[in-house]
Amino acid sequence: MAAGFLRRRHSHGFADRDDAGMVLAQALGPRTDAVVIGLARGGVPVAARVARELGAALDVMLVRKLGVPGQPELALGAITAGVMVFNEPLIADLEVAEEDIDVIVEREQRELARREQAYRQGGPAVEIAGRTVILVDDGVATGASMRVAALTLRDVGVGHLVIAVPTGPAWVTELFADVADEVVCVHNPRPFIAVGLSYADFDQVTDDAVVAALNDV
Repeated sequence: MAAGFLRRRHSHGFADRDDAGMVLAQALGPRTDAVVIGLARGGVPVAARVARELGAALDVMLVRKLGVPGQPELALGAITAGVMVFNEPLIADLEVAEEDIDVIVEREQRELARREQAYRQGGPAVEIAGRTVILVDDGVATGASMRVAALTLRDVGVGHLVIAVPTGPAWVTELFADVADEVVCVHNPRPFIAVGLSYADFDQVTDDAVVAALNDV
């Protein structure tokens, strides 16, 4: 997939996620008929500030890790409301049974539905087919969750997909060359160690904070 990319640099880190969203919005510049989608939970406060600055609609997306039975810190895949991606070599190496995978997927699908209902408070998702969608998280490390989210949006048929993050490794554009039309990352520390090190305040984002951010735009 041919893709045009943009990377702009910001010389320092960010005070908090709201500050990161303001800087990210400046890098993005004006966008026509755009929808900003925040990856829950940490990406939503960033996305909310971006949406306010751009005068864009805001929505939320969830990605759930599919943990290996008995070793939940290992991910055998990830899931959104529309796409599942599996780490087939890991599944083969650990000999994870198909029926165990089915149980994990069913459990995470229920949790996705529950959280999306709670976050949107029963409201519908924003219409995104054919539109410019700006997919936002509070940073990228491996890019696994962002990739699954991007594939989901591609399946829906967005018109132009922008992946936008405040911070990530210098090679962040290459991570998404096959799924995004544009990548914006404003802070590329060298060496890149962890997303949280780019923030003075990187507290966990609660479910209540996600709902509040969505209602504030």
